[in-house]
Amino acid sequence: MPAHNSRLKTWGSVGLAVVLLGGCATTPSVESDHGVAARSAVGVKTWHFDQCRCGTVPSGWSTRETNPTESPAAWKVIEDSTAPSGQNVMALTKSTNYDHTYNLAIAENGSFRDLDLAVRVKAVSGVEDQGGGPIWRCWDENNYYISRFNPLESNFRVYVVRDGKRRQLDSVKVDSQVDRWYTVRVTMVGEEITCYLDSRKMLKATDGTFVETGMVGLWTKADAVTSFDDLTVRSLDGR
Repeated sequence: MPAHNSRLKTWGSVGLAVVLLGGCATTPSVESDHGVAARSAVGVKTWHFDQCRCGTVPSGWSTRETNPTESPAAWKVIEDSTAPSGQNVMALTKSTNYDHTYNLAIAENGSFRDLDLAVRVKAVSGVEDQGGGPIWRCWDENNYYISRFNPLESNFRVYVVRDGKRRQLDSVKVDSQVDRWYTVRVTMVGEEITCYLDSRKMLKATDGTFVETGMVGLWTKADAVTSFDDLTVRSLDGR
């Protein structure tokens, strides 16, 4: 995937125009290979996964790893009766990875800089790690920002990953549980990052590692099995 400024796709300001979404998103929609590609107001994208075919990775998405250890984790759309909307979710269903392997699912059809990003997250299982969260300003599998909660560690954190190495920017203790949906929301404007867990502002950080646009996506660590739903990103700079 694109790296740095010259190779990253950006979105221009086009008034009231609409953009085509890949990977089964909002309505109105048109059929795609893996369910539905949808149209949304410019600057806003939402993936509900409800029209995606179960057992597949949605069209327009790729799965990758930072610091691989074992076999690549299994990502796919599955049915979940507890889904916050509809019945389908995007899930990491199996991982034998360990240590500092980060499992990524990246939405490649879009690029954002200043943004308001939210996703519903449910930790399912994991012996070494649990939970997960969204990534943004992602250049590739080794360069991005991540905010995640971890029920095993009882914390909520924001990191920057550069050249595959993770650096913590802020952390707070929180009580979270497996098999329960939480909303992780992030805003980033310039170098200022604010992170919310279920509408509660909990993390603040300032970092200038990545100042260009990048992709958004989903993240878990090591053997964490996690489900995601309703990924929504809104541009805050007209891109």
